[in-house]
Amino acid sequence: MSERLRGLGVGTGRVVGPAVVVSSSMPEPPPGAAGAEPAAEAADAAVALQWVAGRLGEFAATATGEAKDILDAQVLFAADPGLAADVAERTGAGVPAARAVFEAFGRYRELLGSAGDYIAARVTDLDDVRDRTIARLLGLPPPGVPYLDEPGVLVARDLAPADTATLDPARVLGFVTAEGGPTSHTAIIARSLQIPAIVGCAGAMEIAAGTRLLVDAGAGVVVVDPSESQIASAGSHPNRPHHDTGRPGATADGHAVALLANVGGPADAAAAVAAHAEGVGLLRTEFLFLGRDEEPSVAEQVAAYADVLGPFAGSRVVVRTLDAGADKPLPFLSLADEANPALGRRGLRAMQDPPDVLDRQLAAIATAARSCSAVTWVMAPMVADVEDTRWFLERARGHALDVVGVMVEIPAAALQAGAILELADFASLGTNDLAQYALAADRLSGPLGRFQDPWQPAVLRLVQMTADAGARQRKPVGVCGEAAADPMLACVLVGLGIGSLSMSASAIPVVRGQLAAVGYDECVRLAELALGAVSAVDARAAVADALR
Repeated sequence: MSERLRGLGVGTGRVVGPAVVVSSSMPEPPPGAAGAEPAAEAADAAVALQWVAGRLGEFAATATGEAKDILDAQVLFAADPGLAADVAERTGAGVPAARAVFEAFGRYRELLGSAGDYIAARVTDLDDVRDRTIARLLGLPPPGVPYLDEPGVLVARDLAPADTATLDPARVLGFVTAEGGPTSHTAIIARSLQIPAIVGCAGAMEIAAGTRLLVDAGAGVVVVDPSESQIASAGSHPNRPHHDTGRPGATADGHAVALLANVGGPADAAAAVAAHAEGVGLLRTEFLFLGRDEEPSVAEQVAAYADVLGPFAGSRVVVRTLDAGADKPLPFLSLADEANPALGRRGLRAMQDPPDVLDRQLAAIATAARSCSAVTWVMAPMVADVEDTRWFLERARGHALDVVGVMVEIPAAALQAGAILELADFASLGTNDLAQYALAADRLSGPLGRFQDPWQPAVLRLVQMTADAGARQRKPVGVCGEAAADPMLACVLVGLGIGSLSMSASAIPVVRGQLAAVGYDECVRLAELALGAVSAVDARAAVADALR
């Protein structure tokens, strides 16, 4: 008898193939006396870390887009001098090299894990660097994806960035992971490679190697040992790259939908241009601030913003002011420790008292905008109400910034969208945080994966409320985040009244192709199906069936 497992689907493809179970365990090195002199153990650990950094660097050199960014970050982990010093101190105290590496990474792991979702999401990446280093020291093969003699479906607890970034789509038909959510690195890279995937799939680790699987990413379903009739009815349709015409985004009947790129710094701007993005829907400015003890100068900020604005002459670039606090602590902000930082001073709240850092950033954005011909918009993160909106608008317009908006990430802002958009020039929905706060589900909690799904009808209703308010006020409303990168969900968002979608550059061609295949009225019908569902799973399945 076949069994159906459910998770969060990535992409819209359907594939059939044998399960290839990926080992992700590395034995913990036992404590004990060193087998050699401390100096020799320290030297061995240093060489192993250097080797891992070099190997990950080789992977990064052949990767692009988000995969490259993730691997570059891992290289920095492996080459971190503070980590090396910690390992050397432990080996100097007589701890064996492999154990010293394990303990040093454990300390860093605790620090990252307590820092909130943005930084804590790096814990899996850190574990991969640790395991590769320990494997090198112990002469063991690193855990990860084996060589595939024939095409198959990878099944794992999770996949390390180096594994997913170097997958061969010709041999890897799809993959299924027990952990991960819609914004995990595994999901992001799956979209980038256009490989059908199911993440956060309960029961995945009980699948035996060689078992035939039917992976339906659109429906978020894995059928274990499917019957021939199930295979025949589902067909086998892997995600296919769409030929990218580069034309502006639109539905089949010409309803315009601006397709914009999420950009995390100047390096991402080139990828956005190559993907024919119509502009930037989200410029995250944290790249200038994170990991620093002192605030960057206004001059440094101006130069960095101008580097991003420059390639988008005549196009929209939406700059989000610093989204700091809670999950992105910055020493120079001097924010007090909080029992529940996700519900504390983060985003705009962290910038309000005192507002000096924000004022300097707004001055830098305005100066950069005057030096470039991009159409520069600015918006504040984590706006809760009309008072927040009015305060931010006054400060931004005081710096001669003309188009000023807000991010809708807190349900209260969606509920008050009409009043907020009487003042603000536009709104951009951040569906990741909107889902987190609407369903009280930490974005990093694997067991709560079903609540973090942007297909949740409750989240879609908040999107619809904001879009409706924008239509009444004749103000643009867009969505930025991984929800916009889901081609099926993109159709639903357009049907809900969303006018622009901002996503990772690699997702733009696929979303453009999907929208071009459906009419606007069909998008409205798909939105009605999703809103009428009682769960994210049912919403996704209903839309997938309708599109077929």
